[in-house]
Amino acid sequence: MKKIIRIRNLHCAACAAELQEELAALEGVGEVSVDFVGQRVTLEYEGEGTLRRAIGHIASFEKVEIVDGNAPPKRTSHLKDILCIAISAAFFVPALVLHLLGGYDWVAFGLFLASFAAAGWPVVWAVICNVRRAFQGGFRLGTLLDENLLMLIAAVGAFAIRQDMEGAIVMLLYQIGEYLQEIAVGSSRGAITRLMALKSDCAIRLKDGRQEEIDPEELCVGDVILLRKGDKVPADCRLLDESASLDTKSMTGESYLKEVAAGGEMLAGCVNEGAAVRAEVVRPVSESAVAKILELVENSASQKAAPEKFITRFSRWYTPIVVLAALLVALVPPLFQGFNFSEWIVPALNFLVISCPCALIISVPLTYFSGVGALARCGVLAKGAVYLDTLAAVKVAAFDKTGTLTEGKFSVGEISGGSRVLTLAAALERASSHPLAQAFEGVEAPAAAHVEEIAGRGISGIVDGRAVLVGSDKLMREHGIPCDAPAGDALTVYVAEEGKLLGSVGIRDRIRPEAKAALTELKNAGVRRIAVLTGDTAARAKAALADLPVDEVCADLLPQQKPERAQALRAQGKLLYVGDGINDTPVMAASDVAVAMGGLGSDAAIEASDFGLATDNLSALPKAIRGAKKTRRIVMENIVFSIGIKVALMILSLFVGLPLWIAVFGDTGVMLLAVLNSMRMRAKIR
Repeated sequence: MKKIIRIRNLHCAACAAELQEELAALEGVGEVSVDFVGQRVTLEYEGEGTLRRAIGHIASFEKVEIVDGNAPPKRTSHLKDILCIAISAAFFVPALVLHLLGGYDWVAFGLFLASFAAAGWPVVWAVICNVRRAFQGGFRLGTLLDENLLMLIAAVGAFAIRQDMEGAIVMLLYQIGEYLQEIAVGSSRGAITRLMALKSDCAIRLKDGRQEEIDPEELCVGDVILLRKGDKVPADCRLLDESASLDTKSMTGESYLKEVAAGGEMLAGCVNEGAAVRAEVVRPVSESAVAKILELVENSASQKAAPEKFITRFSRWYTPIVVLAALLVALVPPLFQGFNFSEWIVPALNFLVISCPCALIISVPLTYFSGVGALARCGVLAKGAVYLDTLAAVKVAAFDKTGTLTEGKFSVGEISGGSRVLTLAAALERASSHPLAQAFEGVEAPAAAHVEEIAGRGISGIVDGRAVLVGSDKLMREHGIPCDAPAGDALTVYVAEEGKLLGSVGIRDRIRPEAKAALTELKNAGVRRIAVLTGDTAARAKAALADLPVDEVCADLLPQQKPERAQALRAQGKLLYVGDGINDTPVMAASDVAVAMGGLGSDAAIEASDFGLATDNLSALPKAIRGAKKTRRIVMENIVFSIGIKVALMILSLFVGLPLWIAVFGDTGVMLLAVLNSMRMRAKIR
């Protein structure tokens, strides 16, 4: 079983890694993910007893609180942090003046010590708590070796060797950095939390001539609702009035009004900007586009990318190794220099301060978290950060044709053979799950018996006691029924009764209006080759796709042949596949990255995919690739920058000598710069 537990007051990224490690060690707990940025714990457990133990452990971890999933986020107060910093600065400034003037050493020492106490008491208390927790249930060194202990040792060590100003400024700068870190991370966290605003708080249902205000969760398929000007659409619905103007920015990221005609679909989360209109609910709230966005963004934190996992493992070994290195720096060189330990104390303290890996532990998950949120604002739903790296490396894109590059809204065209042809076709097709069946909706037809789908060919059954075949020209010839191949590029369904061809029905479908521009942008985003995999005939497929920048059309494919073709395409580079139906699930599984059309797509296709298009708009695909590449680029920038600066400062501290405040910059300053760099993901993806 799996559960997401919302928490608050988990303010330290290292603490999140520690909590994750402790939960994973509990008996009966499987995979665990603690999301510091999103403030939630995702865990797999065996039974209710295991869940209760896990919840109890979370609730007893430092200041962490478990909150109701429906409760609004609690506004964080920084008053205590501001007071600590202000009081510490009030003591530090006159102490610094006296220190520079000289002759007031003991007064300056007292003021520096007061400055240290004002800024450092939360750190001292945290270390005391960590000591107690480190010995609970067996000794855990990692619980002790966190940033609080490192900073406390550095500051106390500075005072011990009468570097009073350094000792005070280490703690003051550290608290300023922690405060700015909380502001930055909280800002990014709020940007994702605002996705919750997509949900509507209420809906107005029209029933028996009356208006009743209800919770959107109570809406059922078929309910008629009223949408006033400015109302948020509470559930996916179909417009009943002539027209409506929708603000779709919350779903697509684009600031323009979408005009919807009678019968058109209105997605939850959009805002009615026109006159009051009536609409019919077509999907419950739990299955709406908004529900998909919120669920995928919420669950995405548990699917961590390779750099995130690397940073967690890296920090587990990195900090103890650097602490050991600091001890060696403090103890070994003096043995060869006449036991002059005082000269090597500051380099050793610098090692302790610089070693804290917070810049990586915070900025890397924050970047991925922001990347997932940025894609969601464009209408692309990622199931996890792990898929962003693969999407960034895509070089080949393959598409299903019907319902993906085309609108998938079929209608009956030219009929050959009279009305009985249409009646028989409708009788069999209404029992089919194939997208073509929707073309025959509303056509009166008798019930069919013994209906059987023939993959890639058509459908057979019994109507009024007579055997009927409905499908392609290939199906007819396979049953020995003479049939000419369809002329032109029209999609034609043939109808035969008792082994004799009666006629045919033409089916109309249109290429999506944004398809050409979307495929062109894909190539601009780095996709080298675009292919289409379809079961349609080569002539019809090439004619229908003639205006699109497609490099290869693979036609006449049966569902089982699509994965084979996908494997061949993968040899040319990382493969992205976009589909919408049940028959696309095998090829999705064979691809490196799978994208499902979220609105029209089947549940099976969405389940098999790594990404979903909430609004079925293909123009979001190139934005997703650019967003994934930007996310990956920022992550690598932060990793290289953070490690590079820390290593450089450690080397300089050994061979040149650095004051402690520069070491604090190597920790807190680098962390802030990495977090600010991560916040670039909040910009709009173009």
